[in-house]
Formats: sequence, C-alpha cells, structure tokens
Amino acid sequence: MDIIKVKANSRTAAVAGAIAGVIREHKHAEVQAIGAGAVNQAVKALVLAKGYLAEDGIPVICIPEFVDVDIDGKVRTAIKLTVEPR
Repeated sequence: MDIIKVKANSRTAAVAGAIAGVIREHKHAEVQAIGAGAVNQAVKALVLAKGYLAEDGIPVICIPEFVDVDIDGKVRTAIKLTVEPR
C-alpha cells in the first residue's frame, strides 16, 4: 500500500476519494503532508473521507504523528495521518 501524498494545491475531493478507497480496500491508509498548506488540505480531505465512509457504515479514527522524510538528500519533517476503522 502506498502513502497518499498531499500537496498544498491538491484537490480535497480527490484526496478524500483516495483515502476512502484505500480504507475500503486495505482497512488502513497513510496520508503524508509537508507544510501548512498541505496539512490543511490533508485534514479537510480527511473530514470529507470520514463522511464518505460513514455513509457506508465505516467509522474511522485518525492518528497523527511527525515523520522524517528524505527529499533530494534533505531531511524534512512531515505530518503523517494514519487512518483506520474504529
């Protein structure tokens, strides 16, 4: 399973659909964002995905954490949102 990477210009509806699809298929999703704009889009997408999944009777929880990510030889701190059924 791949990590869903979110950018500041990512469409929230598209990210929400990806989160919901991964949860339905794998019962576990990881969303990663670097920067305030990307984290904002990721959280909004998570709220939408929670609604999509609630319609199917799948309540979810989110566990946020910091992770270090190597990008072009530089270590950046990202926010990782682990999404799982409750």
